[in-house]
Amino acid sequence: MKKNKSILHIVAIIAGLIIVNTISSSVYQRFDLTKDHRYTLSDASKSLISDLDSPLIIDVFLEGDFPSEFRLLQSEVKQLIEEFQLESNQIFINYIDPIEDETTRQRYIEELTNAGLEPYINTDNSTGKVTQDIIFPWAFASYKGETLKIPLLKRSITQGLQEQINNSVQALEYAFADGFSKLVNGKSKKVAILKGNGELDDIYIADFLKTVKPYYNLAQFTLDSVATNPQGTLDKLKDYDLIVAAKPSIPFTENEKLVLDQYTMNGGKSLWLTESVIMDKDSLYNATGTGVSIIRDLNMNDFFFKYGVRVNPTLVKDLYSAPIMLSIGEGSEAQMQPIQWQYSPLAASNPKHSITKNLNLVKFDFASPIDTLKNSIKKSILLQSSPKSKTEGAPTSISLNNVTKAPNEASYNLGPQNLAVLLEGEFSSVYDQRVLPFKVNDFKSKSKATKMVVVSDGNVIKNEVIKNRPLELGFDQFTGKSFGNKEFLLNTVNYLLDDTGLINIRAKEINVAFLDADKIKDSKGTWQFINIALPLILLGLFGFVFNYLRKRKYTS
Repeated sequence: MKKNKSILHIVAIIAGLIIVNTISSSVYQRFDLTKDHRYTLSDASKSLISDLDSPLIIDVFLEGDFPSEFRLLQSEVKQLIEEFQLESNQIFINYIDPIEDETTRQRYIEELTNAGLEPYINTDNSTGKVTQDIIFPWAFASYKGETLKIPLLKRSITQGLQEQINNSVQALEYAFADGFSKLVNGKSKKVAILKGNGELDDIYIADFLKTVKPYYNLAQFTLDSVATNPQGTLDKLKDYDLIVAAKPSIPFTENEKLVLDQYTMNGGKSLWLTESVIMDKDSLYNATGTGVSIIRDLNMNDFFFKYGVRVNPTLVKDLYSAPIMLSIGEGSEAQMQPIQWQYSPLAASNPKHSITKNLNLVKFDFASPIDTLKNSIKKSILLQSSPKSKTEGAPTSISLNNVTKAPNEASYNLGPQNLAVLLEGEFSSVYDQRVLPFKVNDFKSKSKATKMVVVSDGNVIKNEVIKNRPLELGFDQFTGKSFGNKEFLLNTVNYLLDDTGLINIRAKEINVAFLDADKIKDSKGTWQFINIALPLILLGLFGFVFNYLRKRKYTS
């Protein structure tokens, strides 16, 4: 009887194990127990790949023997892609080491570089011998015949490699989701590039247009027709989701302002890159090396004032600034050298806002400070100069001869100056309780919930042009450094038009713990002793004591 019960127990256990294994094989569940939920995809990312009807192929070039920092980035990339693959069986991945084969290494390096995949050159001298590694922190994503590149490393001119890796890990999901969005989603939003008031020519905003074009439908929109058909112009402008005013230089008429005001009242978004002072570096390159800054009146003061900001007719000077290239020396001995230029503030970003989180420094040229005014509109400061700033009134004579003189640092004591401000809420019309310059059909004195960004320097969107070819926005050809202008503007446009929640992925916080390199170097000998010598000493001591006690026990 007992034997039969034992057999039944064994059979029951075996049957239970079979049932549990069958259920577990058909039901798969992962649990993200990390504090920052780094291995949990956002709903926006999941929705992007939920309806893939063709293979989405990802080629990752972050393969090879890397320093520890890049190995961390590599593992995070693989983990993230696994999460995407768990959501869709249409995602396929190839991990490629482009420099593994010495016979094809140089060809691959040239092909990837020509495709815009700039390599990272890692220099290591920790062992006393200088070594350099070529790393391609990039990926390609392909879907239905279209291919785009995805950056895996967020580079910065002011941060060390560990900080760059940390920022890159935090931005990985956004980088992939952003790329997938451009491949999978069609362009539905329309952006109007304003013309007719002396805005920058297309060649000077070419890189901005190139950057935004994969996301949205772009078109020029001139306000010239306002003079003859203001209502018709307003009706056409309402078809656009966003307007971009890139450094206007001709004053706006009252009719044009009313059109822009009613566009805003109807929920239109806008990005203003405007200036209150006329000054450009080009005007300094003359025989005397001097120019005069003068106030620029665009007839927009009441427009911005009503909405809650004021662009002051002064210039910001900042000790933390970008350099200007000048010829130093005489005759054949003259050489081009970078000299600090206080009129080019390097603006720090707001780390708490999704537009500017983990953003590189943004370069300005002759920027004006922005005051925020009290009203019902929510205001978020996006970019500021450094605490060591001051302002300079206009008109003022500006000379390149003063560049080489040491600045009076004590006078740079006004603190950070606002250079870019986001406005959100229900705006009040500039023309509320005022005589309208023309009759508007269905005039609105209060807007729908909408957004506006005001930047106090049109040069933020301006790319350099060499031999009639536009350079990359934010790239300094003389120093070889890249600033965050392009990413800032793209993030701004995405935020103003975002209806998928992708921009919120940028706000995801991931804490990456790194070992302290200085402590490792200082305590290297101590830890080598603890891990290598000390165990040998303890083993030898144990052997000595053991033999001593053994001899004592067995020696009579």
